[in-house]
Amino acid sequence: MTELPLGVAETVKQTHAGRLKAVAAVDEALARIAERDPGLNAFSVVRRDAARTEAAAVDKTRKADRGPLHGVPIAIKEELDVAGCVTTFGGEANSTPAAADSEVVRRLRAAGAVVVGKTTMPEFGAFPYTESVSRGLTRNPWDATRSPGGSSGGTAAAVAAGMVPAGMGGDGGGSIRIPAACCGLFGLKPQRGRVSTAPNEHLWFALGTVGPLTRTVLDSAIVYDVIRGSLDSDRYRAGESGSFVDAAKREPGWLRIGWSVKPAGRGIRPDPIHVRAVQDTARLLADLGHDVREVDPRYPDQTATFVPQFFAGIRVESDSVEHFDRLERRTRETYRLGSWTRPRVLERVLRATERLAVRANRVFDEVDLLLTPAIAHRPPPVGILDGRGSVASMLLSMPAIAYTSVWNVAGNPAASVPCGVAEDGLPVGVQLVGRTDDEPTVLSVAAQLERARPWPKAAPL
Repeated sequence: MTELPLGVAETVKQTHAGRLKAVAAVDEALARIAERDPGLNAFSVVRRDAARTEAAAVDKTRKADRGPLHGVPIAIKEELDVAGCVTTFGGEANSTPAAADSEVVRRLRAAGAVVVGKTTMPEFGAFPYTESVSRGLTRNPWDATRSPGGSSGGTAAAVAAGMVPAGMGGDGGGSIRIPAACCGLFGLKPQRGRVSTAPNEHLWFALGTVGPLTRTVLDSAIVYDVIRGSLDSDRYRAGESGSFVDAAKREPGWLRIGWSVKPAGRGIRPDPIHVRAVQDTARLLADLGHDVREVDPRYPDQTATFVPQFFAGIRVESDSVEHFDRLERRTRETYRLGSWTRPRVLERVLRATERLAVRANRVFDEVDLLLTPAIAHRPPPVGILDGRGSVASMLLSMPAIAYTSVWNVAGNPAASVPCGVAEDGLPVGVQLVGRTDDEPTVLSVAAQLERARPWPKAAPL
């Protein structure tokens, strides 16, 4: 195996040039999974034989027909359908394998990617720590006593440990950005409606999106240019945007960038490590020529818009499973607590969501980009939710979503960008938030930061 695992861009460069076969790339990923996953619990399913068979078929593709992800091994979060695998949502309530790929997985395969397995998540992604009764505890590759965050924690652990170049996650309150921050990865939550949620009409109504976690900004952009785009069946559609790869490769030009460490949620105090990371990044951006200033985002109170969609999303997914009685006790408790989220309530909530988005976006009257912490706390010890009920788990989740969930309600693109390793030996990430439909500016500035302040590309296992 190579010392430093190849990323998406380098894998594609090698496979397109004929210097690397898809089978060899997949074999190396499978070897790394066999070596590293037993201590991390990132994968719930490893498709060893199927992945090798599919990689052999990819190798037969004519050179002229090779796609932008030709031969790239990729991991898929449990909530996304992979044909032949049970879509478990992190639990045991489904038992029949999916008959077809979700639209995102279909696009990945059409581009030449090979699905090597599915990754762990808390049941329905309800909480930002990757723990479940059926799958156990998933651990952070930087420190196995710490959580990788969640809910896309299995994907984050797999990518940060170098098992795969990229993995798919989902973000309904921070579930791409939180594990990216905990594991030292780049994780962009795209604009609402940028990526299809098919075969589902939506993912937690207005809150949820789908996207990759990667070790570099360019790798993320490459994957996004493959998967973005809506279908007629999608409830939400994003506006126009140019190539994400082009954005990641170009200089952003002069921008007005506002920074703030004020949380969107009350009663939360950010760890000094995160405060310092934001301030250091603000100084770096100023040195790079931007107009950088401290701002007050004047966050609107999201409680009345986020909470009902959270409960309703859990209820919709719970109602869709084959064996409701197999759901975890905490999930059934959350289901009962959300019984008031009836259709008429949701109609009012979704109208209020549109109004909140207008208020949240007023910060962009003054600046082009907002810089904040990605999370308020350091990655907590594994098992933080052990034995906890729904309400206690929600309270323990507040520091993780203090800066992220408001942008799920508003719908804006937002990314966790690594900025090195702190004195506790764990990665640190900051959040960049863009205007509506402006992923290109987020990607361009994130790539500029990556060039100016390179971060470790894998955990030191």
